[in-house]
Amino acid sequence: MRPVISAAILILFIFLLYRQRKELPRQKKHIIAYLMAFCAIFITVSMVRFPKDAFEAAVAGLHIWWDIVFPALLPFFVISQILIGLGVVHMMGVFLEPVMRPLFNVPGAGSFVMAMGLASGFPIGAVLTAELRSRNLCNRVEAERLMSFCNTADPLFMIGAVAVGMLGYPQAGLTIVIAHYLSSLTLGLIMRFYRRGKAGSPDQLPRRGSLIARALQALVEAREKDGRPLGRLMGDAIQKSMETLLLVGGFIILLSVVIRILDIMGVVSFLGRGIAALLKPAGLNPALAAPLVSGLFEIDLGCQAAAGAAGVAMEEKLIALGMIIAWSGLSVHCQVASIISKTDLRITPYIAARAIHALIAGGYTALLLGPAGNLLSGVAVPVFLTTVPSGGLSFWWSRTLFMLNQLLIFLGFLTVLAACIYIFRRMRAAFFYTRKS
Repeated sequence: MRPVISAAILILFIFLLYRQRKELPRQKKHIIAYLMAFCAIFITVSMVRFPKDAFEAAVAGLHIWWDIVFPALLPFFVISQILIGLGVVHMMGVFLEPVMRPLFNVPGAGSFVMAMGLASGFPIGAVLTAELRSRNLCNRVEAERLMSFCNTADPLFMIGAVAVGMLGYPQAGLTIVIAHYLSSLTLGLIMRFYRRGKAGSPDQLPRRGSLIARALQALVEAREKDGRPLGRLMGDAIQKSMETLLLVGGFIILLSVVIRILDIMGVVSFLGRGIAALLKPAGLNPALAAPLVSGLFEIDLGCQAAAGAAGVAMEEKLIALGMIIAWSGLSVHCQVASIISKTDLRITPYIAARAIHALIAGGYTALLLGPAGNLLSGVAVPVFLTTVPSGGLSFWWSRTLFMLNQLLIFLGFLTVLAACIYIFRRMRAAFFYTRKS
C-alpha cells in the first residue's frame, strides 16, 4: 500500500507539471528548483504520514552520531586546527613536498590531510582539505585531487563495526582494510592526472637553504602570520570543531530519516531491481542489490544489509562491503558538500572519484580473496580492533590513542620517505657536479 501512495504522489506531481508546461519557464535552473521543492514537500508529508518511523530513524541517527562519530572525531578536529594554527602543517608541507608532488601532484601540506584522513575516517579529510584551500596552501584543482582520496573510512569502523559487529567474522577485517587503503592510494595516483594541465600552487618560501631550514622557516612564518595567542587558538579550535560536528550530526540524522522513508515507500526495492540486473554479468549474487542500494544512501545501513544478506557467499559479501565503504554513501557526500560550500571546491569530482574508488575497492577485495589470499592468512589482528565500537569512555580513550598512533605511523613513514628522496637528490647532484669538475 505504501509504495502505491508514493507512486500516486509522483504521478500527480508529473501530471501537474505537464498541465502547466506552457506557462512554466523552461530553464534548467527552474527545473532543478521544482525538483528540490518537490523533494522537500515529499519528505515533509512523509514524516507527517509516518511519524513513528521518522522518529525511530532520527533516534537511530542520533545514537550513531553521539556514541560513535562525536567522541571519535572531536579530538582529531581540535588537534588538527591547533596544528594548523601553530604552523606545523606548513612545516610538513615544505618537508614532505618531495613525496606528495611526484606521487599525487598535490602540495606537501596534503601529507597531513592524507595521514589524518587515513587514521581518523570520514569526514576529516574533507574538513582539512577545505581548511588548506581557505589558507591558500593549495589551489582548487589540487584540493579536489586531495579530497578525492583522503576522505576515507577508519580501520576501527571497518574491522570492529563491520567485520566483527555486523559480519561476525573478524578475519575478514584485514582484507577490507587493506583493500580500502590500497584502492584509496591507487585512486590518488589516478587523480594526479585530473586536469594535469593546470599549474600547481606556488611555493610559499624561496628555495634557499636546506630542506629542514626551509621547513622550520615555514613554521615560524605561518605562526607569525596567524598571530593568535595559544588560549584563543585552542578556543577557536574547539568552537570550530563543535560547529563541524553538529553539522555532521544533522546530516546523519536527516539522511537516516530520509532513507527510512524511501524504504517504506518502496523506492529502495524499486532501485534494487534495476541493480540486480547489473550484478549477474559481474558474477555477483542478485541478493546483494538491496544492500547496495542502501549503501548508495548510507554506509552503515548498507554494510549492515550486506553483512546480513541471506544465501550470499562470504566472498561476495566482502566485495559488496568493500564497494559500499569506498562509496561511503550520500550521507557522507552531503556532509562533504556542506563542508566545502564556503570554498570554491566542486563536489562533482569528489562524487566521480567515489564511484571509481568503489570499483577499485571491489577489484582489490576480489584479488585479496583470490590470488593474494595466502599472504594475509598468517597476519594477526590486534585484540583492540576486534571489539565492537561502543559509547563507553574506556573504549573511546583506547580508540583515540590508537588513532594517534596510526597518525604518527603514517607521518613517520612519509617523513622517512621524504628524507630518503632528499638525500638521494643531494647525492645525485653532488655526483654530477664532481663529474663536470
